[in-house]
This record gives sequence, structure tokens and C-alpha cells, in this order.
Amino acid sequence: MMSNKPAIVLTLILLFFQTAQASEQNMDFMRSIGKIYVVVAVIIATFIGLAIFLIHIDRKITRIEKELQ
Repeated sequence: MMSNKPAIVLTLILLFFQTAQASEQNMDFMRSIGKIYVVVAVIIATFIGLAIFLIHIDRKITRIEKELQ
């Protein structure tokens, strides 16, 4: 009985390269119409919001710990 591992590996490699090429074309499309900057701005705003939230929670926890002591 022959193993199908080489065929499976080849198929996965081809799918990976096809996906990588498709995402690159999508990225170029987004860049060409200027939407990539909107995506980057949303990601940055999300990270800033998370950082502010974590700092706020840390200050609250610190205050509660001081009150318990």
C-alpha cells in the first residue's frame, strides 16, 4: 500500500502559496483604494483602548489592595 503523504504535503504547500499570493493581491487592492489606512487606524485605536482599559483596571486593583491592608 502506497502512502499518500507526499501528495498531501504537495497539496498543502500549493494551497499555502496560493493563499499567500491572494492575500498579497488583496493587500495591494486595499492599499490602492486607501482603505488600508482605515484598517490600520482601527487596529491602533483598538490597541490604545485596550491599553487604557488595562491601566484603569490596574489602578483600581491597586487602590482596592491598599484599602484591604
